[in-house]
Amino acid sequence: MPRLIPVAGQKGGVGKTTTAMSLAAVTARSSRVLLVDVDPQQSATWWAERADEDLPFDFTNETDPGNLTRLRELPYDVIFIDTPGSLEGRDVLAAVLDAADFAILPTEPSPLSIAPLMRTISDVVRPRGVEYRVLLNKVDPRVPQDATDAEALLDGSGVDRFQTVVRNYKIHAMSPLEGKVVTQYSDSRIAAKAVDDYQRVALEMFAIWAHRSPVTVGAR
Repeated sequence: MPRLIPVAGQKGGVGKTTTAMSLAAVTARSSRVLLVDVDPQQSATWWAERADEDLPFDFTNETDPGNLTRLRELPYDVIFIDTPGSLEGRDVLAAVLDAADFAILPTEPSPLSIAPLMRTISDVVRPRGVEYRVLLNKVDPRVPQDATDAEALLDGSGVDRFQTVVRNYKIHAMSPLEGKVVTQYSDSRIAAKAVDDYQRVALEMFAIWAHRSPVTVGAR
């Protein structure tokens, strides 16, 4: 039975779709992966169409979250779900979290991004008892103190987070237009760092699941 993993947040611009697409790509190296787009903006769908069926994982867009429970009948190990990135999509997000096994909540390290993240956790995530991790995303590699300060803020608030942070590289911004995901970037030093960030996040995710459950994810 697959694990349903929404990538969620009620603030736009935090890199939710990039996170979903990138984690699906690195996870697909060892697991059967499906990505589902339930965001009415359909950003992941537009990206997937640019890829012209060249994605390393399967993809579908499904705007009715009521159908999500049927996803467990599909032959995948992990199903990532790209969710609405605004307050208007709260009902959709709530329905997705009701069906979820684990949630990933990306945020930029700025206080203005972390404040709405805290509201999402307290109002939508924690009431459903869904295990989650916050992912510090779009971190400027030239200013590591931003991530350090954000980590202290999250830790002081009792928020669960990934130890890995995802650094902000221009190559990520260009990838939707080119129809590529992180594992398809041209070979370069920056591309290797970009892949490594998401690979580390995926390994943390698997380690959390292994600690919580004897189920092994990724066996083909």
